[in-house]
Amino acid sequence: MSIAYALIAILGLAVLMVVHEGGHYLAARRFGMRVTKFSIGFGPTLWKHRPKNSPTTFQVAIIPFLAYVQIAGMNPYEDNDPKDPESYANASLWGRIVTISAGPLANYFFASVLIFFAFLLGGNPVVDEASMRVRVQPGGPAAVAGIADGDKILTVNGDAVSDWPMLKKQISAHPGEKIDIEVERAIKGATPPATEKVHLFPIPPTTEGDLKGKILVGPETRIEPVGVGKAALLSVQKPPKVVYELVKGLARMITGKEKPELSGPVGIVGEVSKAAKEGPHTYLMLLGLLSAYLGGFNLLPFPALDGGRLLFLGFEAASRRKADAKIEAKVHAIGLLMFLTLIAVVTYTEVIPKQKAAIEETAKPASK
Repeated sequence: MSIAYALIAILGLAVLMVVHEGGHYLAARRFGMRVTKFSIGFGPTLWKHRPKNSPTTFQVAIIPFLAYVQIAGMNPYEDNDPKDPESYANASLWGRIVTISAGPLANYFFASVLIFFAFLLGGNPVVDEASMRVRVQPGGPAAVAGIADGDKILTVNGDAVSDWPMLKKQISAHPGEKIDIEVERAIKGATPPATEKVHLFPIPPTTEGDLKGKILVGPETRIEPVGVGKAALLSVQKPPKVVYELVKGLARMITGKEKPELSGPVGIVGEVSKAAKEGPHTYLMLLGLLSAYLGGFNLLPFPALDGGRLLFLGFEAASRRKADAKIEAKVHAIGLLMFLTLIAVVTYTEVIPKQKAAIEETAKPASK
């Protein structure tokens, strides 16, 4: 991961955070609340500015992850004038609900903007399952056996295959066994174009887990150029699918049907850096998906998240009385501590193995 691409990744993620907090800021100001601070990052301040006749100090802090806005009256441990019309605590229930919801919704709608330009620049990848031509994962059993991108699978152990479910069924039935796969392959340089039939012999692994009985091939993907109208349609269809997969994945993890796969700031920056290296369309698409994910995740009813705050506001709407502000603050503080601890643990597990591997590689004696 080069420094330049890492900086591009950090900049992109910072934009997502600014959009999120910008949603909170604009909604709070719309309902007459006083926003005292808008910070990009946290820790010691690198730059700050307070426009003339504005109650808000805008600042950039030294640690580029996270962003926040301070709205007068949100902290129950600070003095709050019950007659202050610009205090969050004195705002209408509807105003507070909109202010809290605005951050995640800003991310959700911004995702469509990013995805729109991603499709416009890079086209729409379309999976071709009908032709039975394959895309091969490097280093997998198929690649090791010599199966190549563009090969058309004809038979498995002499039995013809006409669709992907049939192919998966026949391959998964033989873990640890050498299987005979016949493919049709284009002959390079042939004039006129011609094909040949080749028999190759991959061995699906017996390892328990997701790789068992798989040779790691997928349907060939082609890129279809799209116009403005099609890009707009696709950009609206994509975010709800991201949120659906988020909720579905969490449900599967909670019920023990799926092993949690977590990534901290280091891992996320690494993935966005790779996307930036592949091109603007890939970079914008990943940022768009992350923006939709961020919007959906923040609406989950967990402490410290916007969804957790909405849960308390929902209680107020149903019971017609406010929850104890100090108890709510303690619940969110505990939730925030849990999230920060989780981020620290995940980051540690991402960084330490790489550092150890680098040290071990350096310590190896030079080969003669």
